[in-house]
Amino acid sequence: MNISSNFSPVLVTGGTGRTGSRIARRLTDRGVPARIGSRRVDVPFDWDDPTTWPAALTGVRAAYLCYSPDLAFPGVPEMMARFIDAARGAGVARLVLLSGRGEEGARATEDLVRGSGLEWTVLRCSWFAQNFSEHFLVGPVRRGRLLLPADGSIAEPFLDIDDLADVAVDALTGDRHVNQVLELTGPRLLTLSGVAAELAAVTGRPIVFHPSTPEEFAADLALDGIPAEEALPLAGLFTEILDGRNASTTPDLRTALGREPTDFGTSAARAAATGVWDVVVGATR
Repeated sequence: MNISSNFSPVLVTGGTGRTGSRIARRLTDRGVPARIGSRRVDVPFDWDDPTTWPAALTGVRAAYLCYSPDLAFPGVPEMMARFIDAARGAGVARLVLLSGRGEEGARATEDLVRGSGLEWTVLRCSWFAQNFSEHFLVGPVRRGRLLLPADGSIAEPFLDIDDLADVAVDALTGDRHVNQVLELTGPRLLTLSGVAAELAAVTGRPIVFHPSTPEEFAADLALDGIPAEEALPLAGLFTEILDGRNASTTPDLRTALGREPTDFGTSAARAAATGVWDVVVGATR
């Protein structure tokens, strides 16, 4: 079934977020109606309020599932099971799930999607390059110190969100990726110490990486208004997956895109050009 061949909307949960907004724009550019899944739209959608799900799912043929902060958080599989039941009952034909590479806690939701009886695609993604420019690590970069509960020598193949969005739209509208798990990585491995060096190069300012405890990490993010109830589970996730298990690249993104994936240096240079890191907040400690 080629979703783009009809006029049914595609539900994009997290539709105003980093991945969802990009996907929605690409769908619109292709002439595919995108229904934005957000609490702040005319037909609201809220993962935590199942009463909003029926209206958001009405007439939908495909849905992009993006749960924030993370699929590995407690209670998410149970909520996803209820949502998948609602989607199936509403006549949704295809689910595309944003998942995390190497996250054991995300596997329960992946299994639910794969066992849903619907067409499905699972996009297992490595760390996003944009975590440093559009998410919780903007403040640390501005302060010149990446304080993370991780080993600075562990390498990660950082993924550009725009590359993910291109693959996600193909999975939502075409048939190439139906019933597939794609492990999406960037083109090369880079340690967190290496990330700091590349960010320093594009900003022209000293930026260093320092390993931290989860509590120190949470205290640093609190400077940017990120509450401990979000920061500490993230710290636990980093401690779990930044252990070398993802220190490899895969060909899946290159195959899906038909081109080379975007390098972290390119992503960082583009972000620096926007001025997102120009203001130094607070003092380097």
